[in-house]
Amino acid sequence: MALTTKILPSLVAFVALACCALRSSASVDYHRKLSGWSVGGATWYGPANGSGTDGGACGYQGDVSQPPFNSMIAAGGPSIYQSGRGCGSCYQVKCTGNPSCSGNPVTVVLTDLCPGGACLEEPVHFDLSGTAFGSMANPGQADQLRSAGKLPVQYIRVPCNWPQGVDIAFRVDAGSNQYYLAVLIEDEAGDGDLSAVDLMQLGGGSWAAMQQSWGAVWKYNSGPALQAPMSIRLTSGSGRTLVASNVIPAGWQPGGTYRSIVNFRRKD
Repeated sequence: MALTTKILPSLVAFVALACCALRSSASVDYHRKLSGWSVGGATWYGPANGSGTDGGACGYQGDVSQPPFNSMIAAGGPSIYQSGRGCGSCYQVKCTGNPSCSGNPVTVVLTDLCPGGACLEEPVHFDLSGTAFGSMANPGQADQLRSAGKLPVQYIRVPCNWPQGVDIAFRVDAGSNQYYLAVLIEDEAGDGDLSAVDLMQLGGGSWAAMQQSWGAVWKYNSGPALQAPMSIRLTSGSGRTLVASNVIPAGWQPGGTYRSIVNFRRKD
């Protein structure tokens, strides 16, 4: 009986401590992911009112300063760049921990990789263009916010809602030839990123898988000479598919850009 008397208070105390610890842990998780927002960090690079660096590790080159990107871009840390599979994905980012922060979210597109430094100091990091970083500021305070250099931010993955008429483009890599095709794929709406790309040649009758080469570039080694026009089937990160029929025309040229008439649209 005496042993039981000693054990019961200890057991009660242990259960109480465990419950407190669980409540504390749950509270931390709740605040880190409040209403779908998660906590990360942000820095900026390139010109103060620029688009980071042209192209970056996704391969978009000078397009990053043009619609639909409009310089609102980010280089992502490895966890969101995902060896290039994250290229084209969209995020909303906001800051509240600096007097110059507006607290309003801005939408950015992942177009580059930030491989070291501050981008490895936390699980998720955005190295924003100067334009995007300044857009988180109160009116007239962009320079003051950029002077902070690094900020804690909240972020959330969002669909890429491009204007009507912006359809997916395919830029043929300059190294392509009649036996080898590599294309940079850009301007995907919806998920923004791709999980698979397939190619069908003229008279082929079946789809052949393309391989991710680097960034947003996908490639196909044909063996026999390629037969154009060629169609490309895209599978988004969430598994949605669409076909750009005959998008690579007969007489295609290395370095040429061919815009389709399709895109992933918002689900009704």
